Amino acid sequence: MKPNGHFPMSGIRLIRALAEQIEAEDLFDRQAAVVVGVSGGLDSMALLHALVGLNRHAGYSLALHVAHLNHGLRGAESDSDAAFVQSAAAALDLPCTVERIDVPEAARSTGESVEETARRCRYAFYERVCAGPASSKLLAIGHTANDNAETVLHRVIRGTGWRGMAAIPRRRPIREQSPIEVVRPILRFTREELRVFLDGLGVSFRHDRTNESTEPMRNRIRNIVLPLLREQLNPQVDDALLRLAEQARWVDEFLRETVDPMFETLLISRNDQEISLNAASMAGKPRIVQAELIRRAVRGLGVGERRFTHATVIAVTRLLQERTGTQELHLPDGVTVMRVYDRLIFSRPADEPREELAPEVRVNVPGHTSLPMRHIELECRVAHPAEHALEHWRSQSLQQTALHAEAEEWLDLDAVHLPLTVRNRQAGDRFWPLGAPGTRKLSDFLIDAKVPLADRDAVTLLCDHLGPIYIIGYRIDDRVKLTASTRRVLEIRVRSLRHDG
Repeated sequence: MKPNGHFPMSGIRLIRALAEQIEAEDLFDRQAAVVVGVSGGLDSMALLHALVGLNRHAGYSLALHVAHLNHGLRGAESDSDAAFVQSAAAALDLPCTVERIDVPEAARSTGESVEETARRCRYAFYERVCAGPASSKLLAIGHTANDNAETVLHRVIRGTGWRGMAAIPRRRPIREQSPIEVVRPILRFTREELRVFLDGLGVSFRHDRTNESTEPMRNRIRNIVLPLLREQLNPQVDDALLRLAEQARWVDEFLRETVDPMFETLLISRNDQEISLNAASMAGKPRIVQAELIRRAVRGLGVGERRFTHATVIAVTRLLQERTGTQELHLPDGVTVMRVYDRLIFSRPADEPREELAPEVRVNVPGHTSLPMRHIELECRVAHPAEHALEHWRSQSLQQTALHAEAEEWLDLDAVHLPLTVRNRQAGDRFWPLGAPGTRKLSDFLIDAKVPLADRDAVTLLCDHLGPIYIIGYRIDDRVKLTASTRRVLEIRVRSLRHDG
């Protein structure tokens, strides 16, 4: 960077554009703690200096922590990359964590490709840094618009569907069920824009010779296919691919939000290993909606979708058209789909007896209520608070986050209309989130709380006679909040049974 951390005007413009995008997409808070994955190459160095620029020129106060994994793939060059990143972090006065792993040896032991092993080890390392020295729930990765275009073309060549064409998401959990999220702040910037940005700052970066090879396929797309398309067919092919990806994301968002309430209307029964849908009604839906409902059912069983190909989905849609007797399909990961007259039944193997997930379960007040199918236990206690405790409890109620191990809440017992029950969300559920200006659809609240779509059905509602009063692990309803006139407090402690043993 130039003396005294000077940013040229071109750099300031990029920083301002980045800040606008982050705020428009609510990517992270201005005071967030962020682990930055830095390889030392152009993209990651541009990301690092752009985030530093947000702190210096856009009013941000990000707590940045640099993370670098030496994969041991290029010998002395890999070691030099690690030293370069450490030096860059030191020059910016940022903490830095570096580890080394022998990826070729790890690949031999697992049977995976070197590329797959490197990626798996890298993200496991990043997660350790987030959970350990950085104490962060955010990992920033330097994927660019070029990476996105390459990913779209790569997936089209491999035969992807519209969801695959959505390419690289701006944010996602680092792994399923993890509270740590991967964010990609510079995904809308091209490598050329980022190169100009670094040149303006006088910042150097490392060059990885393996990116010039024609292996793996991703490199052939980057170094051969896309340049040929730009030269002979369409100079703006990257923009065309990115527009396709954006429209695919729109379709994905629309279908997920449309199918979510529809799924509930088709649901006949559900337990921990089986989901039964109304096949007759489902058969009348458009094919694209049927496909999303099928994927929705698979996710509801806790099974990943990656091995569920287009051919698999088509086979299930054909099963929907059967009208007589019982038909059965065996799908990946042990999932079975049966058409039994007017029911389409998705099931997965289980070593334990199936347990019905009751629509509602009565909660003991006071007392303990164990809910093994929902993997939680509730303890309710009635308290007569001292006046000085009320403000503390009220402030804590606004700081609740998704339940990971244990959560506590405090309600005005005299505002609660007993009895209490717990249930899953239902189409049309509304409540008044504490601190909000009025009532909201529960579905909108969960979207704003950034609850992944696949996890929303696992959200549990505590309800009284009038409706939801506590979205467990997230927020209470305003009508049961503590006030200066509260005389009896209902203390609710929720413990996750997933953490036992």
